[in-house]
Amino acid sequence: MPTIVKAYGAHSATDKLVPLEIERRDVGPHDVMIAIRYAGVCHSDIHTIRGEWGPIAYPQVVGHEIVGEVTEIGAEVASHSVGDRVGVGCMVNSCGQCSYCLDGNEHYCEKGAIDTYTATDVDGTITQGGYATHVVVDEGFVLRMPESIPYEQAAPLLCAGITTYSPLARWGTGPGTKVAVVGMGGLGHMAVKIAVAMGADVTVLSRTLSKRDDALAFGATAHIATGEEGALRELKRSFDLIINTVSAPLDMNAYLATLKPQGTLVNVGAPPEPLPVQVFSLIGGGKSFAGSNIGSIKETQEMLDFCAEHSIAPETELIPADAINEAYDRVLSSDVRYRFVIDTATI
Repeated sequence: MPTIVKAYGAHSATDKLVPLEIERRDVGPHDVMIAIRYAGVCHSDIHTIRGEWGPIAYPQVVGHEIVGEVTEIGAEVASHSVGDRVGVGCMVNSCGQCSYCLDGNEHYCEKGAIDTYTATDVDGTITQGGYATHVVVDEGFVLRMPESIPYEQAAPLLCAGITTYSPLARWGTGPGTKVAVVGMGGLGHMAVKIAVAMGADVTVLSRTLSKRDDALAFGATAHIATGEEGALRELKRSFDLIINTVSAPLDMNAYLATLKPQGTLVNVGAPPEPLPVQVFSLIGGGKSFAGSNIGSIKETQEMLDFCAEHSIAPETELIPADAINEAYDRVLSSDVRYRFVIDTATI
């Protein structure tokens, strides 16, 4: 029989999140049951639960930054044991048979990776996320959480960490490279920490100087207020790579001008409106305008191990479950440094 667990979710796009109960499927032969200890609050959770990225089924529980302990394993599970400290990120399954899955790129699954929430699961039910006490996940999508990463801070690595690590690694961040990070919120502050640990010279491009001290403390060498007249013009041909974490319209051509020839601007933020780009902003310097979204399970484990090795953890604020709605309001007003984490013991 399915397991009934406590959770926090919404009954419609306009309702606040409230306590409710959801079903978790039976633990199958390749499944892992996880007692969730902490769940991060991502801006994507808010967009999704409020129907801003399209209609979803309700009631819905969101949350794709999950850490906890294994409490039960299926008969054929070999990769995890009861008591292991583990994590779950933005996806919980894929077809496992297409060329992308077979190549270890299950996040590009031809049939679509099964998201941690709002997706149709292997049993035909709608997946429910991590604002809950327990979750059942296929073992192949359960990650080993290094002991050296502070438990109560670790959850945001499963989204914010991999979302920024993947493009930084893919585009060759390292000693001698100059990287700009646009925006320094939940994603941006992780991009700064990871790029610095990779050996890059990092500049933060933010609308104001309000987070300058934090940026420098995280290892950035400069923090530029882009809201000041002419700030970007003075940075022409400065950067090898730009990671844009902002989910709002920006003048992409102005940012592309700050790239060196053959540089790349990568978007990891997801603004609802199209971003106009003048093609001449690209072809004149052989520049690239790209996008990136999370990473494979293998790369996510690589990211966790990298963060453990370099003592990298997100900056977090721990909250009880009954503060989720207030936390959502604070996220929307940029009143968090830099990620809320729910103590699920309070659900």
